[in-house]
Amino acid sequence: MASVLLIEDDASVREGLELALRRQAHTVHTAESGELGLEKLRVFHPDIVVLDLMLPGIDGFETCRRIRSAGEVPIIMLTARSDDFDIVAGLEAGADDYVTKPIEPRVLDARIRAVLRRAVSEKPANDDAAGERHGGLVIDRAGLVVTKNGEPVSLTPTELKLLLELSRTPGQVYSRQQILSAVWDHDYLGDSRLVDACVQRLRAKIEDVPAKPEHVQTVRGFGYRFGRS
Repeated sequence: MASVLLIEDDASVREGLELALRRQAHTVHTAESGELGLEKLRVFHPDIVVLDLMLPGIDGFETCRRIRSAGEVPIIMLTARSDDFDIVAGLEAGADDYVTKPIEPRVLDARIRAVLRRAVSEKPANDDAAGERHGGLVIDRAGLVVTKNGEPVSLTPTELKLLLELSRTPGQVYSRQQILSAVWDHDYLGDSRLVDACVQRLRAKIEDVPAKPEHVQTVRGFGYRFGRS
């Protein structure tokens, strides 16, 4: 299935999740700290990282930022709290999804599979779908390549899926619930934090002035659309 790097300092949780994920046919490497996790990331190049936020030494937030600055490997964060601040901070640090403790292994496995599905190439409906130009932004659906003013834009699978979904029908307004279903493959009981944090990260990469976006527009009280109405 997938190569998973599990960074978790609690030995019982780490061993339990490792066993459960191996039973789901995943290859699992483990680390008990952020420092060791970053070392193993460079050696094993996993398909996905499952990262606890409450770590000794380098905490999960900083570990997440360092992983994200080094590449676009998907990250699912584990948090013992459902506190909005922790969740939003983790998402803004670069996480793609999150699971709260106590963790149901089948839920974690489902989240892993959903995140990795976003990395699977989407085929355009026709040749005209490739190389869409929106000002200086060019979206090549066939090659899954995005460029801005001629320079490649590095996007995580989640950010890319979000951009592809929104730009498929410019001007159409999507609610946060519609985006959750289309991009995350699940309805997180009305949790819009995943959407809003990913939009922020996407804007930082594709907009000239993220605070005044031209591409990913907010429709107050409802959701988002690509381009102006």
